[in-house]
Amino acid sequence: QVQLVESGGGLVQAGASLRLSCAASGRTFSNYAMSWFRQAPGKEREFVAMVTSSGAGTYYADSVKGRFTISRDNAKNMVYLQMNSLKPEDTAVYYCATNLRGSYRRGENYEYWGQGTQVTVSS
Repeated sequence: QVQLVESGGGLVQAGASLRLSCAASGRTFSNYAMSWFRQAPGKEREFVAMVTSSGAGTYYADSVKGRFTISRDNAKNMVYLQMNSLKPEDTAVYYCATNLRGSYRRGENYEYWGQGTQVTVSS
């Protein structure tokens, strides 16, 4: 079993920055890729970013590329999402996920999810 706990969300103005954190426990964290997804009200969950188990590889949705950075600290069992130049359309609940089987862009391919953290960006 894996437990994931997100934190760091909040209400900010457009153009601001936030850093989300995801604390993992229950398995050898460094063996697994980690991802962030988000879901806005009335919309489907969408992929945001993924980092490979070693941290050497990162992948992003086109909508956040150049603004968001995913990273991890395997010694601390943590994964982060640095979000810069936030836009109102980034408003969503952000989730971290792990234990990937298949395409990293598809949420149904992840076994474990956190409870989410709300990010609200005002215009």
